[in-house]
Amino acid sequence: MLEGKDLIVATKPFGKENRFLSWFHTLFALALLIAVLVSAAKAPWLIARIASSILAGFIFVRVFVIYHDYQHKAILQKSFIAKGIMYLFGLYSLAPASIWKRSHDYHHKHNSKLFSAYIGSFPIMTKQKFLNSSVKERREYLMSRHPLTIALGFFSMFLIGMCINSFRSNPRKHFDSLIAIVLHVGIAVLLVIYLGWQAWFLVWFLPFLITFAIGAYLFYAQHNFPGVKFKDNTEWAYETAALESSSYMKMKAFMRWCTANIGYHHVHHLNSRIPFYRLPDAMAQIPELQHPKVTSFKIRDVIACFKLKLWDPEIQQMIGLDGLSLA
Repeated sequence: MLEGKDLIVATKPFGKENRFLSWFHTLFALALLIAVLVSAAKAPWLIARIASSILAGFIFVRVFVIYHDYQHKAILQKSFIAKGIMYLFGLYSLAPASIWKRSHDYHHKHNSKLFSAYIGSFPIMTKQKFLNSSVKERREYLMSRHPLTIALGFFSMFLIGMCINSFRSNPRKHFDSLIAIVLHVGIAVLLVIYLGWQAWFLVWFLPFLITFAIGAYLFYAQHNFPGVKFKDNTEWAYETAALESSSYMKMKAFMRWCTANIGYHHVHHLNSRIPFYRLPDAMAQIPELQHPKVTSFKIRDVIACFKLKLWDPEIQQMIGLDGLSLA
């Protein structure tokens, strides 16, 4: 039975990329995204343009996860071409490298820690801290985890969180956030001027809205699900955080493709250097990874995840607000 660092060591053989596969998946997904966006703008029938726009939102998720893998140094390192492509995609996706890598690396190093800064993750309050908080603090906390906030991740997490707030906090360090904002607004304006508001909506707004709604929910549910564990900093361990605080999200084949296997999140958190296309193999070949905590996109699982609001140290569970006296 592998445990602790021995389990991490067992995943290392899967952390070697196949360069051909990395390039194939990257370029194929980018080509598909460009093709459906062109179709969303130019297809002869409105229904075809709408379908293309929706499909673009799902393909965009796949390209984003590939970008995420690149930032983890799992694929395409030491390639000048890949570096340029990923830099431009970071700007396009409102997740410029300076803030995305810093915040996401922090998330991996502190996943499920209580009482640490909530950089790159959703905040967690204990039951007692919530009861001791002011009405304003409670409202802000609950709003940050509200389904509408997550559904509108395009604005809440990316446009405001990743770009506006990061640039305001440190303009010099996160100047690429300003570039991303200017680029995003500029392209939107040009689309309206030259192709009309319908093209803007179908080529730009709707795909971004869909992509970031899916992405924000994935990020939420993969660390806020029934059975998740949170630890004080002194009790926290990287390996147990990966297995006990990161879910395996069951999906149909289409969604597994669109999300580039990010549903194997417990494996990804155990070793973020494993390329997305090798995560299923790692889980299949390492018995200790085959009994994860599970969630899914099913309605009952989505509702169960959203009901969780607070960590109760006494029962070692996330709980909802039912039965709490909020006077």
